[in-house]
Amino acid sequence: MKPESMDALKEFTLKVLEISTLLFIFLLGIGVLVLIYLYILDVTQTSQAIRRNYPIIGRFRYFFEHIGEFFRQYFFALDREELPFNRAQRSWVYRAAKNVDSTIAFGSTRPLNTPGDVVFLSCLFPTLTEDAIPVRSITVGKGHCRQPFKTNALVNISGMSYGALSVPAVKALSHGAKQAGVWMNTGEGGLSPYHLESGCDIVFQIGTAKYGVRDKHGELSDKKLAKIASHEQVRMFEIKMSQGAKPGKGGILPGDKVTKEIAEIRGIPEGEDSISPNGHKEIRSIDDLLDMIERVRSVTGKPCGFKAVIGSDAWIDDLCSAIHRRGVASAPDFITIDSADGGTGAAPQSLMDFMGLPLKRSLPLVVDKLVQYNLKSRIKVITSGKLINPSDVAWALCMGADFVTTARGFMFSLGCIQALQCNKNSCPTGITTHNPELQKGLDPANKANRVANFAKNIAHEVGTIAHSCGVKEPRELSRKHANIIDAQGIPQAMSEAFPLPEVDKRYQ
Repeated sequence: MKPESMDALKEFTLKVLEISTLLFIFLLGIGVLVLIYLYILDVTQTSQAIRRNYPIIGRFRYFFEHIGEFFRQYFFALDREELPFNRAQRSWVYRAAKNVDSTIAFGSTRPLNTPGDVVFLSCLFPTLTEDAIPVRSITVGKGHCRQPFKTNALVNISGMSYGALSVPAVKALSHGAKQAGVWMNTGEGGLSPYHLESGCDIVFQIGTAKYGVRDKHGELSDKKLAKIASHEQVRMFEIKMSQGAKPGKGGILPGDKVTKEIAEIRGIPEGEDSISPNGHKEIRSIDDLLDMIERVRSVTGKPCGFKAVIGSDAWIDDLCSAIHRRGVASAPDFITIDSADGGTGAAPQSLMDFMGLPLKRSLPLVVDKLVQYNLKSRIKVITSGKLINPSDVAWALCMGADFVTTARGFMFSLGCIQALQCNKNSCPTGITTHNPELQKGLDPANKANRVANFAKNIAHEVGTIAHSCGVKEPRELSRKHANIIDAQGIPQAMSEAFPLPEVDKRYQ
């Protein structure tokens, strides 16, 4: 090759390299600008906590979530095979919280022959929209306390303590509850300003450590109890005897979550593990329990009941007998049934996996006992334990519950992704952490809307089930409106599987 040709080739090659370098730098610059733009977009938006806490990288979660549908279809688990809540359950909550279309296509992915599952009985003449009526209100404590509580709320926020939850999470739940007209249970961690700021209805829970209402010796203080009750929006008091995921074990809050403010609200030392006793030392019998209920009701003037996990059940007969012996006025105004299905931020696996009866057994057991002793109209039944979809709530109403509460359902409405980090102060969505860098991802105003949407949409779809069964509102549902799949995979009438007992003649 001639020298002049070699020089021309070199010159051309240099120009190509120069242009390629400039193009690479240009594209790199564009890429950097795009990343900066995405970063700013992610840290300033308030709708997705993952993107706000993990800008740019967090976007991959939503991409993987989308393509995961196709991977699961061919390689991995189906929508209904994830635990503790499968993707089908969670996806409904996410859609309901975002108030987007919750319809599905092609057909149900739910097997229709799984023993224990419920099937509702459609009516040939369903309730027409114009004939439907609003959800009936129920008054708790009517005629037995100075300030009974009247509400038509179906699905309410179960006990989750400030401390276990972050400030923005409590704020979002409080404001969402107010928007939706449902109540919020404080959990055993006491009453914080963040519970109160929205004006929502509140159920104050008295745990074994008496957080928020304890004196310097850890005993229940009537003075502090009366102070809590002076807040008009505190509607009821719930004595927590035991909790679903850890019956026989008190609440556990690691020391790194016990901030100065939480310590002041609870009345405990800052920075030390907050571990509640596994029982109330002053409640060691049925009469002790009824005495405590009457004391709280007398001091506060408001309805008082108790929460318990159902395991052994002989005590229920003892309770009902004692109520008739002492007089019906001595009865708890409500019983909250928790179950082995319940969740928590921290518990020994041996308790979480093996203690207590599941709700499908414990709810009918308690309702039937109250019917037998002619106490069902006096004592309202609140139930909780994995009831996060409309079918779950409708089943509970059929079985005899008056109200449903859920904790994890409302956590999903806040954006929980079931990361299972509740006990490690590293929740990626800012719900169960006191790390300010993670909390900033949870915008209370945005999430409050999602909390309210979830509460409203689940109540609406329970109404849809009720109308399909031919009744005018959800609280008219009964055991005749559903079947339960038996061991052979055949639907059996719920009223036959769980027949209501006759009222004992001694108590008529």
